[in-house]
Amino acid sequence: MADEFILGMNAKIYQGPTGTDLASLTEMSNVKDVTLNLEAGEADVTTRANQGWRATAPTLRECTAEFEMLWKPGDAGFDAIKTAFLTSATVRLAVLTGARDASGVEGPLGDFSITNFSRNEPLEEGVTVSVTAKLAVFDQWVEVA
Repeated sequence: MADEFILGMNAKIYQGPTGTDLASLTEMSNVKDVTLNLEAGEADVTTRANQGWRATAPTLRECTAEFEMLWKPGDAGFDAIKTAFLTSATVRLAVLTGARDASGVEGPLGDFSITNFSRNEPLEEGVTVSVTAKLAVFDQWVEVA
C-alpha cells in the first residue's frame, strides 16, 4: 500500500551554496509544511479559425517553494536561508518527494531567491519562520530512476 501514495513527512528539501551538485547538498531537517507551486504564464493565441473558442499557450514557467521552519539560529539550513534573505543572495535548493537517492523521487533543483522570511510568534507554539523561495536559476528536474 505504501507504493500507492507519498507521505509529506517523507519529502525532503536539500540546501547548499549556489551551483552545488545534488549529491553535495545537505538535508534541511528543520522544515515543516512545504508547498511547491509550479505555474506557467499564458499567451492568448486565439484565432478566428478556433470556432469561437479562446486558445491559450503556456509561456514562462515559475517555481516557488513556500515552507515553514523553526526559528533556530545555529541550524545550518536556517542560517543559510536567513543569510540568503539578508544579503539578497541565492541558495541552492532541491525540493524533492523523498530522499535524493531513492527510486521514483522527483522535484526541482536550482538556485532560489528568498523573497519572504517572516517570523511567527504564536502564544502557545514555538517561534517559526515562513519562507518563500523563488527559482532564480533552473538546473534540472530531478527524477531518480
